[in-house]
Amino acid sequence: MSMSAPAHAPPLEELTHRLRRRERRVTAPRQAILEFLRRQTHPASRKEIFSALPRGVGDLATVYRSVQLLESMGMVQRFDFGDGVARYRLLAEGEDGHRHHLICRQCRTVVEVRECFAADLERQIARRNGYRAVSHRLEFFGLCPQCQGAEP
Repeated sequence: MSMSAPAHAPPLEELTHRLRRRERRVTAPRQAILEFLRRQTHPASRKEIFSALPRGVGDLATVYRSVQLLESMGMVQRFDFGDGVARYRLLAEGEDGHRHHLICRQCRTVVEVRECFAADLERQIARRNGYRAVSHRLEFFGLCPQCQGAEP
């Protein structure tokens, strides 16, 4: 966990304060999970989170329970990239979690896509069908440049 946190990552103190405000204890496993997630640029699986925790901080079941709690509190967002493995990304307070990704089908590398051309389409679909508060999730799948070079 020696890499520095991305510029948009909330400070650990802010994250632990969010737990306390909701009357949740700041346990060593929760703090370690939050610290790991705040340093990630892409969503991480529970096994990846567990592998990165300091030895003795908690077991895999603790990671599962803690991540589930953080998700229910709106502190992390779960992603499904079509491989049956849930991945999680830390959410800043008030963030809606709107993201799109490009995922390599072979090596599972994830690239965040910043553009959102689907917003206009979302409004059209909502208007045409009489819906309100419509949202969307959009993931793209392909072969990354490294995997293209490895193809026979």
